[in-house]
Amino acid sequence: MEIIKEENKIVVLNEQQKEIAYIIFPKLENNLVTLKSTYVDETLRGKGIAHQLLVLFCDELRRTNRKAIVTCSYAKDWFLKHPMYQDVLV
Repeated sequence: MEIIKEENKIVVLNEQQKEIAYIIFPKLENNLVTLKSTYVDETLRGKGIAHQLLVLFCDELRRTNRKAIVTCSYAKDWFLKHPMYQDVLV
């Protein structure tokens, strides 16, 4: 597996370069993004991939001094369970 960071997306690719997991966070204005979607292929669910993606997302926001508005239901629940990452939220 390979993890690729794009401007508004973090993607996990398999050996065939197919997207098997990702989070999408389009840019808004004033250093804001909206975390719209978290996806993990059925074959990888339950292995902590979404958690890893969200930690990478939070690290990227901290590094680039951005904040997030979360609309993804999975991510909303994740942030409730991980209060140490609340600082990246609006």
